[in-house]
Amino acid sequence: MMKPTIKTAFAAVLTAAAVSAAALAPTTAHAAAAGPKPEVQDWTFKGLFGTFDRASVQRGYQVYKEVCAACHSLNLIKFRNLADIGYSEAQVKALAAEYEIEDGPNDDGEMFMRKRTPSDPMPSPFPNAKAAAAANGGKAPPDLSLITKARAQGGDSVIKVSMKHPGGFTIGADYIYALLTGYEEAPDGFEMPPGGSYNKYFPGHVIAMAPPLVEEGVEFSDGTKATVSQMAHDVTMFLAWTAEPELEARKRLGVKVMLFLLALTGMLYALKRKIWSDIH
Repeated sequence: MMKPTIKTAFAAVLTAAAVSAAALAPTTAHAAAAGPKPEVQDWTFKGLFGTFDRASVQRGYQVYKEVCAACHSLNLIKFRNLADIGYSEAQVKALAAEYEIEDGPNDDGEMFMRKRTPSDPMPSPFPNAKAAAAANGGKAPPDLSLITKARAQGGDSVIKVSMKHPGGFTIGADYIYALLTGYEEAPDGFEMPPGGSYNKYFPGHVIAMAPPLVEEGVEFSDGTKATVSQMAHDVTMFLAWTAEPELEARKRLGVKVMLFLLALTGMLYALKRKIWSDIH
């Protein structure tokens, strides 16, 4: 059950998002203002042997479900995919059954509503893109399925960037975490349009989305304290997983391929020595 603070946050987000895009257009000076580079975070999925922290990903799903899902869809993920982050078959069925979906036609040629099953997609907060845009000042909130890839430096994937030196690259997960924790009071002299919020990491610093996370906004089932930074970390971990759920399998395959190539190189070198031994 969601706390009143979450409902309040929902209302704030929807109200801010409904403001006209023109009203929120930053001035030339604001648009030119580039936010600071997001700090590089210590994600568990980084590196050759990196993996997703299952507990964190599950907490992140809870944050998405109770906060982000009010405005943002997750169209590329089906409930059955949640088994990959540690949910049992029974848990996946129960999570899916919390929502309904239109199905049919039945024998009478009529559409009907039924509970969702693991093979069904996550529910969308709006029936279509035009409805989403109409409810949000003319611009639909982005689908979050691939958001960490979309916000990665140079469009790199999580797995590609995670192989690079961690000190010199900003990946999409770093930006999403920074954005969620980057809300501040606008500095003196900064012109803030009605309905906007100041975020030091957002280009121009004026963002239509009100701060979505509040302290203790959710109650994690594992007892983890729901600070803003913790919720931001967990939901970012979850969104990194939705962007590349196959990341761990790809890394395992990569390790096997490299080991095979090393063994093959050794065998070929030994074969070369054997073939040319009479000449030397």
